[in-house]
Amino acid sequence: MKSRSINFEPTNCQDATKSVSANSLDKRRQQLKQWLHECRLATLGLFKKVDDATFCRQAHPEFSPIGWHLGHIAYTESLWLLERGAGIPPLFPEYHRLFVADGLPKTERAKLPPQGEVRHYLEKVREQVLYCLETVDLNRHERLWRWLIQHESQHSETIAFVLQLQRRGQGSGVRGQGEQGRQGEQGEQGKQECNPKSKIQNPKSPRPSPLAPPLSEMLEVPAGYFEQGNDSIDALDNERPVHQVYLETYWIDRCPVTCGQYRAFIEAGGYQNPRWWSDAGWRWCQDQRITQPLYWLDDSRWDNHPVCGVSWYEAEAYARFVGKRLPTEAEWEKAASWDAASERRRTYPWGEVAPDTHKCNHNTIVGQTTPVTTYPAGQSGYGCYDLLGNVWEWTASVFQGYEGFMPYPYAGYSKVYFDGQHQVLKGGSWATHPWALRSSFRNWYHPGVRQILAGFRCASY
Repeated sequence: MKSRSINFEPTNCQDATKSVSANSLDKRRQQLKQWLHECRLATLGLFKKVDDATFCRQAHPEFSPIGWHLGHIAYTESLWLLERGAGIPPLFPEYHRLFVADGLPKTERAKLPPQGEVRHYLEKVREQVLYCLETVDLNRHERLWRWLIQHESQHSETIAFVLQLQRRGQGSGVRGQGEQGRQGEQGEQGKQECNPKSKIQNPKSPRPSPLAPPLSEMLEVPAGYFEQGNDSIDALDNERPVHQVYLETYWIDRCPVTCGQYRAFIEAGGYQNPRWWSDAGWRWCQDQRITQPLYWLDDSRWDNHPVCGVSWYEAEAYARFVGKRLPTEAEWEKAASWDAASERRRTYPWGEVAPDTHKCNHNTIVGQTTPVTTYPAGQSGYGCYDLLGNVWEWTASVFQGYEGFMPYPYAGYSKVYFDGQHQVLKGGSWATHPWALRSSFRNWYHPGVRQILAGFRCASY
């Protein structure tokens, strides 16, 4: 249709376009403001019973005190959104060396300001951030704001498992599940449940599905192409670009390996038999004197929960013990995200609806692992359970960039870890915030790390 046949004044058209654009921007600002609030609420919820000693204690040489992570969240938000984004001078320049990632060595990060001062720092930065949100050009900078929410999500999860390490060190007997979730925060959470745009839902006690499939069942994934990666505004640099991958037919476990299944490996002397281990894995096992998963508790009540607190070496050894192997990252992601019927990629195993308490165990809402068949509504198109939440899952793949990788927001965010020394984990845990949960999300650690909330599932040809 030619424009001259439309009966209106050009100025009115421009005004209408501006109005629609303004409404859209306002909705995006409100969405970001809501997510910033929800994410912060979840982070601070982890500190409800934290005393000053716990706040400053280093639970493991490889991980900073939880108080440092709280300060680093504030520092990073200030650096990117206020100083670099809005040209505002540092609010607390005296904290730069303490909370910058490459400042003090981890062993010196226990010398922290009092918890109240760090919280004050966090609050003052957030006040300025919300002020800047009202005028920031989201068409240019929204990706950065979403990246910051995911950055806090990742550090919040680190806080959660470092707290587990502290409790374990104090002899509490926890096994990576946590003592409780955020059930006591229903007053705030309840206000959000009725909002369909909220990514945090009111907690409900999950129960295993009465029609659960056999835990040892494997599912066939037929040969063919699928799309790996993610090119949405939320995607981190290492998830991009989307690309096609061809895989031959393979089989993958319907569920993560459970404690009951892993017990067979322990009882058969798996930790004492080099037959099941790679050379590097066996050296690690002997040097570290490992005899069971870090968060292990020999109690049959946990038999249907995923094994938690295992290294990549342990996962690989178990897979050999049962005549299987670890899935590659591509195999895991195809089983999680590919809809073979429509030949389309899903953001989540179940589709495009954001994670909630009916789909997966996440966001410390339950506060511990759950039986692996608890969430039938969270199954993938191929029928796999528990691909998001509960425990991270080790894969056979080394972390590296996809062809066409472009670093964001700075060169060292992912690229420095493309060193052949890190293995990819997929899926998230019971402590992962919803903003860091999607099938394409990539986590990475050294193969000997077992302090994280990690398990695995197996695959075979």
